[in-house]
Amino acid sequence: MDLYFPTEFPEQLAFYGAGATALIGLLLFLLPAQALKLGGFSVGDVTADGYASVRSTGGIYLGLGLSALLLAQDWLYLAVGAAMGLAALGRLIAVLADRGATARNFGLLLLQVAIAALPLGYVLGYF
Repeated sequence: MDLYFPTEFPEQLAFYGAGATALIGLLLFLLPAQALKLGGFSVGDVTADGYASVRSTGGIYLGLGLSALLLAQDWLYLAVGAAMGLAALGRLIAVLADRGATARNFGLLLLQVAIAALPLGYVLGYF
């Protein structure tokens, strides 16, 4: 099976968004302690169950991103965009409701919005 790489630029943007989602999932899956530190957690208090939860979440992002990369279907791009968009919404709610207005949160919010916009823009016809 050959890896399909889109020839049209709008679909390439969606492809890059799916790739970024898969890379984030790979980071969470393989390096949960470093991912937790990046997210602002104190790693010394995390149990094996906590690491399992982070790896499990990484597996979801990795599986969703890889599925979109390998199958290159509009519905999968839509799923990637919706998942990252809802993750960005959750982060925005945390900024507003939990007094989480930090540079790290704003940077990660912008990253999540950008990753969500790439596949959603393609599927919804904005690109």
